[in-house]
Amino acid sequence: MKNKKHIVTGILAHVDAGKTTLSEAILYTAGNLRKIGRVDNGDAFLDTYELERSRGITIFSKQAEVSMNEMDLTLLDTPGHVDFSAEMERTLQVLDYAVLVISGADGVQGHTLTLWSLLERYKIPTFLFINKMDQDGTQKDQLLKELQERLSSGCIDFGEKGSDEFYEMIAMEDEALLDHYLESGEITESKIREMIAERKIFPCFFGSALKLQGVNEFLSDLAFYTEEREYSEEFGARIFKITRDENGNRLTHLKVTGGNLKVKTVITESDEKINQIRIYSGEKYETVNELQAGRICAVTGLSDTIPGQCLGAEQGGYEPVLEPVLTYQMILPEETSASVMLPKLRQLEEEEPELHIIWNEELQEIQVQIMGEVQLEILKSLIKERFDVDVEFGQGNIVYKETIADVVEGVGHFEPLRHYAEVHLLMEPLERGSGVVIDTQCSEDVLDKNWQRLIITHLLERDHRGVLTGAPITDIKITLAAGRAHQKHTEGGDFRQATYRAVRQGLRTAQSVLLEPYYKFRLEVPQQMIGRAMTDIEKMQGTFDTPDTAGEMSVLQGIAPVSTMQGYQKEVLAYSKGMGRLFTTLNGYDICHNEEEIIEASGYDPDRDLENPCGSVFCSHGAGYNVAWNEVPEHMHLESVLAKEIEEEEFDELTQRRAYIEEESIDTEEIDRILEQTFYANQHNKSKWKKKKTARLVQDYHTSAEKSSVKRDMSKKYLLVDGYNIIYAWDDLKELLDTSVDAARGKLLDEMSNYQGMKGMELIVVFDAYRVKGHETEITDYMNIHVVYTKEAETADQYIEKFAHTHGRKYDVTVATSDGLEQIIIRGQGCRLLSARELKRDYEEAKAQIRTEYLENQKNEKTYMMDGISLEKEQPEKEN
Repeated sequence: MKNKKHIVTGILAHVDAGKTTLSEAILYTAGNLRKIGRVDNGDAFLDTYELERSRGITIFSKQAEVSMNEMDLTLLDTPGHVDFSAEMERTLQVLDYAVLVISGADGVQGHTLTLWSLLERYKIPTFLFINKMDQDGTQKDQLLKELQERLSSGCIDFGEKGSDEFYEMIAMEDEALLDHYLESGEITESKIREMIAERKIFPCFFGSALKLQGVNEFLSDLAFYTEEREYSEEFGARIFKITRDENGNRLTHLKVTGGNLKVKTVITESDEKINQIRIYSGEKYETVNELQAGRICAVTGLSDTIPGQCLGAEQGGYEPVLEPVLTYQMILPEETSASVMLPKLRQLEEEEPELHIIWNEELQEIQVQIMGEVQLEILKSLIKERFDVDVEFGQGNIVYKETIADVVEGVGHFEPLRHYAEVHLLMEPLERGSGVVIDTQCSEDVLDKNWQRLIITHLLERDHRGVLTGAPITDIKITLAAGRAHQKHTEGGDFRQATYRAVRQGLRTAQSVLLEPYYKFRLEVPQQMIGRAMTDIEKMQGTFDTPDTAGEMSVLQGIAPVSTMQGYQKEVLAYSKGMGRLFTTLNGYDICHNEEEIIEASGYDPDRDLENPCGSVFCSHGAGYNVAWNEVPEHMHLESVLAKEIEEEEFDELTQRRAYIEEESIDTEEIDRILEQTFYANQHNKSKWKKKKTARLVQDYHTSAEKSSVKRDMSKKYLLVDGYNIIYAWDDLKELLDTSVDAARGKLLDEMSNYQGMKGMELIVVFDAYRVKGHETEITDYMNIHVVYTKEAETADQYIEKFAHTHGRKYDVTVATSDGLEQIIIRGQGCRLLSARELKRDYEEAKAQIRTEYLENQKNEKTYMMDGISLEKEQPEKEN
């Protein structure tokens, strides 16, 4: 007999949506509970902690095992309060499916949108249970419409299964399926399961968990429309939580993602053995000797594991989206020492990674970074319960971060007597929300791979402090570019010092930027109060979209700094007389609105931060000496990597410009000859790196020339004309230029329009507008040709080169110019060339041919296109 499928499902919701009540209803309906517990009665099966029972909220995620006829279900109940959302996020990484609970009385809340975006990020198939439908005022159709508008059009009411409308709604979410449905009128159940698994549709169920309405139907469809994942035979596991039991035993909660997990298995990552495998359900657990892939358990025996860690064959890291944005000073009782308290707090930090414990050496105080004030209250109670210590907290402050705005090279050197290490790091800014990205481009010929790995480890092992306020850095890419070790004197700790100093020296050199957290908000107020609301948001340095109307309420959505929006919920309730509602979710970090004020208030001096030095240590005459950060580059033993790259770029430009022959046309063979002669000229005066660079450029050029011979679509012909270059090269147009730029430009366009009529290709004339402040690229049609005016800071040469690079090897592209440098570049892209003189000659020959054909064959008919052209006289100048 085939084993039942096993599904791991998490239940998520905004606070007070009825999530824990639904968990109780599922356990009762499946026959695992004799009586439904109540959150408000303090007897819910999954609220196992006293703090949860006394406060009536879920603080920690819990596990329950549910056995049904069709499947075995591991149910993970997660916190709903926004302050504990990081606990919820950690659980997402081990789910097969999710159940999102929404209050029918409240609809989609701000935190609901955060949950939805997280489910999308982790690609978790999702079922929706719209709860509290027994309350007055709830309207199913209206709620379904809101779900489809604010979450996804794929939210489908599974209470309408079997109806034509049900299948039509599903078919509309997949184009291929829609075609099939229109032809056959059928959608198979297996296809619906597939659509759910691919997150194309999201089954919706309406009911009341408290009154068990709709719960049985929901459970039945959950069992029918879910699919068990396939797992590899090689052992793998992902850790999502660390706790301790009532006896103080450390528990590592994990999901087995491959093979089997057995008692006494040695975990290679730590060389520790699994002592026990526990399967929890509420407070109780059973021990097993072996567990198959796809199951959730807690194991003992592991002492160094962390949430997000992968074991065995499991791959992929865990970078949480939700981070703490508030920091508080912890005030200890007089009889309690900080040195004694810190290790205990580290235990809590281990269990709750979103709780950041910081020892501030300068202030000699413990600080905690958390999500919100409710979490602060829970932390206070937890410390009292666990360690019997009464702590207080000072005033909360915003958690700031720092980044950089330019590319710099950070250098660090550590060379006291009998020690040696030097590190060069390229540091560049990244997009908001990128975090810190570590990379390496250092050759093993320069620095051994083992030393490189050690440097990368040191870059990853800590939060590096910025130089404006000492806040952690973010949105920076740090690339190991070079380094040096000494064969005898280098030790591992030397590279730690050199690496830390290189980061700090780079930050000191760069243009640093202070970042602060922002809220994404949705503010609902009566229509007559929208003006007040908009004024408030502007005062809070926020931005918002045009207000929307929802019945008698106005809705304002936008972003604003967390620091300015604190406490605004109470203000909204006051001025709207309880009718207004404010929903906020974290929107990440962005530029601080009052940077100078915050920097001044912090009083941070990076040069006096002895724990994070910006300078380096060098050795002379057997003794080490310190060098300030701004003088370090002059003392470094290795050449500057960034300066070397800039020098190479300048050399490349100089080499190319030697090939420029002003206002002279050259054919492709001449270009090839000049290019190679220039590349190989005066090599005895260049350094070794320049010789290598030159050889690579020549190779690149020949490779480009070879690529240009690849077969392309010759049916599409383009001619790009460098407008002002041709005007200056043609004598008749140059004469007009002295009188009027518009006249010269107009006559060129008229003649190019005639030329296009003769040749039939796509003809584009490009003019410089790069000095026009704020000008964007402008493309217009002039009769049968296209005219381009470049954007600010972009020349016609740059536009043509960009076009050639994109299309030169796809189509038949010709460029008309007498700019020698541009000709070389265009030739390298595989395009044809026409000098100004050749274009003039070809144009005159085409005119003559057309004129001859006209005289011979069309003597008695009126001409249209060439009416204004004669052999003796050009057409009149265009007047603008």
